[in-house]
Amino acid sequence: MRKLLTSISALALSISLAACGTGNDNAGGGADEGDKKLVVGASNVPHAEILEEAQPLLEKKGIDLEIKTFQDYVLPNKALADKELDANYFQHIPYLESQKKENGYDFVNAGGIHIEPIGVYSKKYKSLEELPKGAKVIMSNSVADHGRILSMLEEKGLIKLKEGVDKTKATVSDIAENPKNLQFEADVEAGLLPQVYNNNEGDAVLINANYALDAGLDPAKDPIAVESSENNPYVNVIAVRKGDENKEEIKALVEVLHSKEIKDFINKEYKGAVVPAAE
Repeated sequence: MRKLLTSISALALSISLAACGTGNDNAGGGADEGDKKLVVGASNVPHAEILEEAQPLLEKKGIDLEIKTFQDYVLPNKALADKELDANYFQHIPYLESQKKENGYDFVNAGGIHIEPIGVYSKKYKSLEELPKGAKVIMSNSVADHGRILSMLEEKGLIKLKEGVDKTKATVSDIAENPKNLQFEADVEAGLLPQVYNNNEGDAVLINANYALDAGLDPAKDPIAVESSENNPYVNVIAVRKGDENKEEIKALVEVLHSKEIKDFINKEYKGAVVPAAE
């Protein structure tokens, strides 16, 4: 993967604007009207890489895109709320909704960009069928991902959830049938899951594709099972403060990320580990 670099041309444009007295280093509400700088927070992989590919396309539209990278799922939303960012690009819709409810964020989804199917990784077994009774299954402490993971395991025939449960909000306590008596460990920071897998901990580890990619894993080949991307509600979105979704720069960002150039890049670069979302 390419290392994340700030565009030299974008920096030059920023310096030029500042010299003319029209630039502004502050994101969000602090920017002067007509300032075309856009600051977006993102996870390293694949979000920031996709944004890097979008930089020259946005530059053609007169927009200077600055990318700020984050290693966790908490700080990007805090930075957006604090107006340190104009937008962020790292989270799927259920997580965004849970964070709005938990923290009172007044955010909206400005556009869905891609899906990252979660994979089941194991150094001990080559298929889900091989998992023994009492197998230890390790997943992230992100409650918003629990329903997603449990739904996948139900689809694969390993468990059955209670009737009528909202599967996007399901937790381990909503498991009605567990024939293999799988033991779930759901308190690991998402970014540490590749390390847990490499340390050969547990019998199966559920890893988000962005963290797998960042750790050098191949989310299309290394897992013993992969979540389906069809009718998947976990599309990764551009999140902004309410009202900003109508800003020219935000609309241009989403338009570029929906472009054929970016979709082709995603398909070629990630080979199914990341899938462009349907618009």
